[in-house]
Amino acid sequence: MKIAVLNGSPRKENTDAMVQAFCEGAQAAGHEVEVYHVGRMKINGCLGCGYCHDKGEGNCIQKDDLEKIMPAYKEADIIVFASPIYYFTMTAQMQAAIQRMYCIWKPLKAQKCALLLSSGSPNVYDGAIAQFKAMMGFSKIDIAGIITAHGEENKSEAKMNEIREFAKSL
Repeated sequence: MKIAVLNGSPRKENTDAMVQAFCEGAQAAGHEVEVYHVGRMKINGCLGCGYCHDKGEGNCIQKDDLEKIMPAYKEADIIVFASPIYYFTMTAQMQAAIQRMYCIWKPLKAQKCALLLSSGSPNVYDGAIAQFKAMMGFSKIDIAGIITAHGEENKSEAKMNEIREFAKSL
């Protein structure tokens, strides 16, 4: 199975450890995993111009690093969104990568998606989880799982093992 992991972290932080643990588990189960560091890419927000649907045949008028992650949206069997929580939601970089999916409406092949969220505080995930659930509902894609980690959990081997086992189960 082909799995794409979109890491929304703009700098090296706890989300990277979660992504690494996920990759270890998925690869141990024989899955092909590609990580896209969207938090470190130049992806502009959607302009809402409609070019992609009116004239662009599913291609965005903006030419930036979205072109690097579009294969994930088109070809992956499973997409994993991983993001630190910055002020109650996923990073702006991840938001841009999600909003720019508009040009193709939804991931074309994915049957499942998952969400990995990291934060310094508990009880800050509701906005990101609600957005993720709404997006998957619209896309008619099954939610394989949602894993959160905060504070010391971000560095705990128990949490990393939970993520590895989750990835193996896909």
